[in-house]
Amino acid sequence: MGGSLDKLAAIGLENVEAFDFVRRPQEIRSALDASGLSSPTGHAPLLSDELWTPDGSIPTPAPEVVFEAAAAIGITTVIDPFVAPDRWMTIEGVTDIADRLNRLVDVAAGFGLSVGYHNHAQEFIADFDGQTAYERFVELTDERVAIELDLYWALVGGQDGVGLVSRLGDRLVAVHVKDGIAPEVNPFGPDAGEFGSASLDQRRPGEGDVPLADALRAGTAVKFAVIEYDNAPGDVFEDIAASYAFLTEGGFVR
Repeated sequence: MGGSLDKLAAIGLENVEAFDFVRRPQEIRSALDASGLSSPTGHAPLLSDELWTPDGSIPTPAPEVVFEAAAAIGITTVIDPFVAPDRWMTIEGVTDIADRLNRLVDVAAGFGLSVGYHNHAQEFIADFDGQTAYERFVELTDERVAIELDLYWALVGGQDGVGLVSRLGDRLVAVHVKDGIAPEVNPFGPDAGEFGSASLDQRRPGEGDVPLADALRAGTAVKFAVIEYDNAPGDVFEDIAASYAFLTEGGFVR
């Protein structure tokens, strides 16, 4: 971990977004400190009994355990990164997701933290009276819930990223900056086959179909532009450096 973080610091990054941090907070904090990096945001399961990832599932500990680990690392916003597709298909399911997150707002505040949600593409499949499940979820959540929009997955979900960013307004505090070509079929849809990250055609910023620059300009309260690849097109550190150059040369970060 230390070698990887040193490489990120050498590229010019000052912040990273931690993942799977609950079982090793002190190890991560020590490695961040040694590399001169901080982790203001982190991904951890809050809304599911078990978090699915393409590389295996991660058990969900009690929220207090998650928040204690986050505070030890220096994370200030804990973001749930994935809720299973079937729970987004009904208004009852969407309401339950929002209610669960709302109940954690004050719990997190007791640790000096906020909570948030990060999308994939399953949140855009169902439609309720002309409103996607995702936007209904945002509408139902406490205004203190942070929204982190993954711009690539919004494209995969058939969304106009620029318009979505504009509609989210000041609720949107972080974005995942990644580019690529959307698959022909939403991989989380009911008719999709088995899915793995290796099947994704992701590219360096400016080389795919995601309107990254326009979407970033449309944000009114975005604090964090998070570089991420689910399937890096080449050497991952070279790809990260290309993303960093896109953000800095475009004047999107400081």
